[in-house]
Amino acid sequence: LFRSHEEIFLAEIDIISGRLLSKRKPIWGGTGGNNPEGPHLYKINAYYYLLIAEGGTEHGHMVTIARSKNVDGQYESCPHNPVLTNRGTRLPIKAVGHADLIEDQNGNWWAVCLGIRPISYPFRHNLGRETFLTPLCWDDDGWPRFGYDGHLHEEVETELLPLINSDIEEQNHFSNYYIDFCKQKPDHSWNTIYNPIDGLWESTKSGLAFYGNENSIMEAKPMAWLGKRQQHHECIVKTKLSFSPAYDNDEAGLAVYLNNRHHYEIALTRLNQKRFLILRRQIGSLWKIENVHEYNSDKVELIIEANKHSYIFKYDDGIKETILGSGETAYLTTEVGGVFTGNFFALYASIHTDMNRSPAFFSGFEYLVTT
Repeated sequence: LFRSHEEIFLAEIDIISGRLLSKRKPIWGGTGGNNPEGPHLYKINAYYYLLIAEGGTEHGHMVTIARSKNVDGQYESCPHNPVLTNRGTRLPIKAVGHADLIEDQNGNWWAVCLGIRPISYPFRHNLGRETFLTPLCWDDDGWPRFGYDGHLHEEVETELLPLINSDIEEQNHFSNYYIDFCKQKPDHSWNTIYNPIDGLWESTKSGLAFYGNENSIMEAKPMAWLGKRQQHHECIVKTKLSFSPAYDNDEAGLAVYLNNRHHYEIALTRLNQKRFLILRRQIGSLWKIENVHEYNSDKVELIIEANKHSYIFKYDDGIKETILGSGETAYLTTEVGGVFTGNFFALYASIHTDMNRSPAFFSGFEYLVTT
């Protein structure tokens, strides 16, 4: 199954090589929404069900379904399409689409789908497309019924799942999080970018040692960068940094990162042979160092406080917390930056690569939910 020219096509392929074994055949064009895509095909009882997304990956997004007793058609459109959408509603989750069907071990049916949680009007979102779960049942005519009357709600009451026990709750990545890099390696909740190069960072007893290279955070090139996704609109992140920049423009810090052209960061760097803490913002082709504060120590705790309106940047020198500045949340959103990934809180370093370089050490990372 694949999408081309506003149609869903069916073809037989060699499962090993991927080579086409038959001509492509159009089997369904959806219900008239733009960009019919993401087909899923299921054989359930006597029917083949074809589930797709329509309407584009914006606020007109929807899930539609058709069925046929023969895999190559003719496919009959469900009479209550779209079967899942939040378009035109006041519900807090928007752009709902790209669903998949699941039958659990108890015979209960569910749908997983994508959606977004906007932070403002006009709608903007900074957490990327997130995965949601909603119950599903089958009506007397053999068509699936999703959620509440075809809508996805933020919370669902169901007797189909067991209560969460304390062991599972402790492992929930949507709660507070802390890692001591002096004792632990980054877990699977951390991400890298740009096909990372070995040797740019490593785990040590002093924390994560970022050796880095001369690539800056503004470039789409491999660099010492590790990011943990922002999962809450309101949260605080902290990291302890130890770094003695040997050359001008060497820097290490903590960033809110959408992509290499849309990010804010607080960093320890060297400028004109002096050590500074800086706040820099980049929005597209525009960038500026918003604040520069001379800083004599090589140890600092970097802090970002997030809410729906702003990212506030602070540092703690061991005596007190000081605000270095802030940046609007709206400029680090999909609607501005043009990607669906959402934001990361990223540890990074850009360091001249010679024998005299000193690595940047990140000894810990804390993520606190404030709502």
